Amino acid sequence: MPDASLPNSSLPSASLPDASLPDASLPNASLQAEFRHPLLVQIYDAESTWGRDDDLFLTLVDEAPAETPGGARVLDLGCGTGRLTLALAAAGHTVTGVDPARASLAAARAKPGAERVSWVEGTSSDLSDNPPGPDASYDVAVMTAHVAQFFVEDDEWARTLADLRRALVPGGRLVFESRDPADRRWERWNPVDSRHHVTLPDGRTVEVWTEGTEVTEFRNGGCTVTFTHHYAFPPPAEQRESQHVDRATVPREELLSTATLRFRTETEIRDSLRTAGFTVDRIHGGWRREPVGAGDGEFIVIATAAPETPAHHPTHPASPLSPIP
Repeated sequence: MPDASLPNSSLPSASLPDASLPDASLPNASLQAEFRHPLLVQIYDAESTWGRDDDLFLTLVDEAPAETPGGARVLDLGCGTGRLTLALAAAGHTVTGVDPARASLAAARAKPGAERVSWVEGTSSDLSDNPPGPDASYDVAVMTAHVAQFFVEDDEWARTLADLRRALVPGGRLVFESRDPADRRWERWNPVDSRHHVTLPDGRTVEVWTEGTEVTEFRNGGCTVTFTHHYAFPPPAEQRESQHVDRATVPREELLSTATLRFRTETEIRDSLRTAGFTVDRIHGGWRREPVGAGDGEFIVIATAAPETPAHHPTHPASPLSPIP
């Protein structure tokens, strides 16, 4: 599996970018391109293999109470290319996978067993427009691969939690993870520590590294981190094999994917869940259910939907966030 310290939420072999793929010269073309660009989705899939995080999420879903016999009704929000989504369906659960990235969903739909899953292109706000129904439709909701950190703004995070609370039955379970800012994981997102190679199904090897570009730390201990994934592809085969070309001078094709993540403190997470109508059952610090601060630098959150949805959802944090000068 890829280095768990790197930020991340399969297609048939693809060629290098051409006119049919997103134009890298367009504004914002690199924004979360790892989920939107078909070739980068293929790389994401190749390096995102099953790991301890998947084992724990699958166990936590299996442990959750269900209103119907034979498995839980599960919502996988930000399902990506469907690694856990498909495993949940194979385990006998009724699963809906939701993701706004069309290329990621295309990869998920192409995998064996995809017919067992209801796939929805959209966000939590689209749940009411898709089966199994608008409210109280799910026993469990999960957000994996640090999807929760992509909701950078507090308003967006609050709306997402409110949508999830409405989608869950009273007593339903919400499970997600978010990196502990005290672990300062982003300090390892540099070209030296993060550099690795990914082999694609067609045999090509891609050099990949991550570079943090901006960190805004808040007085409450949280922060936002902006980073760029770099993907360096080998030159075309005809150039590599030509006897008339100096291989050392052949340029490599490079694509970029940029994103910003929010690192919330444990207090922020607990407060936002309480405001949205959840009670926090427990928070683990690692994939073996270690306590916070003694595991893998994670907040692995298990929360329960309260019996009634609050009538009002404040969209601002309880205490103002001010950057450290």
